[in-house]
Amino acid sequence: MKFTDGNWMMQPGVKAHYPAEAYEAEIHGETLELYVPTRHIRHRGDTLEGPVLTVQLSSPLDDVIRVRVAHFTGGHDAGPSFPLMTTLSAPRLSADDTTAHLASGKLTAKIDRKNWSLEFWAEGKLVTKSPARGMGYVKTENGAVPSFVHEQLSLGVGECVYGLGERFTGFVKNGQVVEMWNQDGGTGSDQAYKNVPFYLTNRGYGVFVNQPERVSFEVASEKVSRVQFSVPGESLEYFVIYGPTPKEILGKYTALTGRAALPPAWTFGLWLTTSFTTSYDEATVNSFLDGMAERDLPLSVFHFDCFWMRGFRWCDFEWDPAVFPDPEAMLQRLHERGLKVCVWINSYIAQRSPLFAEAKEKGFLLKRTDGSVWQWDLWQPGMGIVDFTNPAACDWFAAHLKRLAAMGVDSFKTDFGERIPTDDVVWFDGSDPQKMHNFYPYLYNKVTFDALQEAKGEAALFARSATAGCQQFPVHWGGDCFSSFESMAESLRGGLSLGLSGFGFWSHDIGGFEGKPPTEVYKRWLAFGLLSSHSRLHGSSSYRVPWLFDDEAVDVCRHFTRLKCQLMPYLFQKAVEATQTGLPLMRAMVLEFPDDPACETLDRQYMLGDSLLVAPVFRADNVVDFYLPDGTWTNFFTGEQKPGGRWYRETHDFFSLPLYVREGAVLALSADVTRPDGNWLDGLTLHAYGLHDGQSVAVTVPNHDGAPALTATLTRAGESVTTKGFSGRVVCII
Repeated sequence: MKFTDGNWMMQPGVKAHYPAEAYEAEIHGETLELYVPTRHIRHRGDTLEGPVLTVQLSSPLDDVIRVRVAHFTGGHDAGPSFPLMTTLSAPRLSADDTTAHLASGKLTAKIDRKNWSLEFWAEGKLVTKSPARGMGYVKTENGAVPSFVHEQLSLGVGECVYGLGERFTGFVKNGQVVEMWNQDGGTGSDQAYKNVPFYLTNRGYGVFVNQPERVSFEVASEKVSRVQFSVPGESLEYFVIYGPTPKEILGKYTALTGRAALPPAWTFGLWLTTSFTTSYDEATVNSFLDGMAERDLPLSVFHFDCFWMRGFRWCDFEWDPAVFPDPEAMLQRLHERGLKVCVWINSYIAQRSPLFAEAKEKGFLLKRTDGSVWQWDLWQPGMGIVDFTNPAACDWFAAHLKRLAAMGVDSFKTDFGERIPTDDVVWFDGSDPQKMHNFYPYLYNKVTFDALQEAKGEAALFARSATAGCQQFPVHWGGDCFSSFESMAESLRGGLSLGLSGFGFWSHDIGGFEGKPPTEVYKRWLAFGLLSSHSRLHGSSSYRVPWLFDDEAVDVCRHFTRLKCQLMPYLFQKAVEATQTGLPLMRAMVLEFPDDPACETLDRQYMLGDSLLVAPVFRADNVVDFYLPDGTWTNFFTGEQKPGGRWYRETHDFFSLPLYVREGAVLALSADVTRPDGNWLDGLTLHAYGLHDGQSVAVTVPNHDGAPALTATLTRAGESVTTKGFSGRVVCII
């Protein structure tokens, strides 16, 4: 939200109060508390009126400083709040008549008490600062919200801002107005399913605004040298997180908000779905599966979308008896084919569902302030919303999921969770409706994930809505995209932004969701999708099996599905690292190459782990432009080597795309190209690329539980490479 009208004036009806000095500074244990009038105190008479802000600084872990700004502190915080994984930190605090300091690890907050300023320093350099008229308390005369608190943090020349959730707008957020408000807007607008109030920059730090409600970000769009973030109400809390590298920033942010669980190995294979509104039964499903088998197309998961249940009854968690008369036997037959099974759910209960009356009677649905159940007709007629702030409702919902899991369901697609009302509603635990709007998917996905984990001993979702902390419950997918090259590219931008927001595992609908994709789009999307974290063929009103496009699409699907299975020892080790470090499997170029200015804006290519560069083809003429950073890069398919530090333009057929291996990398490749969860050690090959003379590289291959199964070291000596800890085949490209 913009409060100013240019540099000199305010918006009509807006009056802002800015800190003038820190009149008092006190140290309470490990907290620095400052009493900050919004005018200078020249004599006793100046203490008679406010506003006065209370600013508290503390540190939940090293290199992270928490800032809390409050005007009135007598209000009741109904919650919810983001769960934080704080560790013991021992900040160093000091205060005298002119300055105050709080230092945590390498990061120090410095306060000028006489003429208010708040600066963040690390390793002798200014990281960012809250400049004059940066922090503020705002009163509005005519608006629906009477007050706001905002902060502005400075941006340096050439500083780029990334993250803020899964955003399909420009990858670099400078110049954008970004609202933290989950909405079901597809991938073609500035709305987002996954709003995360965290950003990082290419200058060594990140900022997490610890507010679940609507946070408005003006990213160099009100003051072009600042990021402003504001919330309605009387207080604001944020964390400054020092890296200095982007990887270290993400590591510390996810240490604070939680890291992803490790998805089972089978989830990395190809998923095939019924699509959404198509007509299908078990015979249809079998025709798909037989067609995949006849064409030698590896398949890992089959997904039943909404209409596995009867229309008008979503969700009753019951198979449509007219279409699936014996679902348990059907699921067993699918398992006998070597497949896992996923089914679609959401957290809405339609009035026609027999569960609606039960949930209403037991108080499991969100209520209006008059005590009636909140309902509307959008999506499902008369639907209510499960109130996950009620522990009994969580147990009830989880029990239905566990029943399905016992029947043979292995995963749930947790759709929706964005359309959560804020007006005239009351939550079971009294939570603030404004905060619950964005926070709801955290509860929804956690209940579902935990139910699966308890029932199956492992868990994986396909989740659409999210907020900070939801990265703990993978996998997430990009939502409703169109079937075009443009939408394919916007999906990638969203995934890269989400990865820079702490999410390790992300997917998208291969071919696009809305409409039937042109054949060339489908085939290009196959390569992109199967070189993503997770890979799913899914559409809205048409099937996505490849033989409905052309024979070459079948071959392309086989080619890239086998490639992903071959890469699984490498990919799964990177997945393990994601759970340990917070780094995404699909990485924006700036994450791996923060010192290369050319990588700061790249959003049409990415690193898959730290060793593979992927540049999808987004053009019908088969041309792709891509950039290789410094070093020698090896074409994965051909072995051709190219020098980095320059751009290339290439033309690729549908069986290829720029897939380059980084200099010094060792890839562990599986001999089993049909299963992502096969025995990786049987026939394992190590491929070494561009090792320098005397260089040693360690490579780890994990078991399916993530524990190391093999650790080997490759060392180049002259024109040969020696191997320790591995007796299998080694291929060296020197």
